Amino acid sequence: MAKLYITEFTGAKNGGTIPVTPPLAEQAVTFTGTAAQSAAFNAKTTLVRIQPDAICSVAFGSNPTATANNQRMTAGQTEYFTVVPGQKVSAITNS
Repeated sequence: MAKLYITEFTGAKNGGTIPVTPPLAEQAVTFTGTAAQSAAFNAKTTLVRIQPDAICSVAFGSNPTATANNQRMTAGQTEYFTVVPGQKVSAITNS
């Protein structure tokens, strides 16, 4: 099964520097052809690092459900996203 690795950070607001360590929290979400959702981000999380180990689409929100029409990521791709504390990310296979 494919996994989406999520690393949560605080900072990087309005052009701030991207922190490298230590993360506030880390989690991994297993996803398939059915959308899966992460746990809510930490109350201090404003930046997340996302890395899937398989091709997927991701969506962010308070109760997101990713579809193949959402932002697509390739296996091994690493991206940083600014988020609202308490949000979640959803992932679904998209090959």
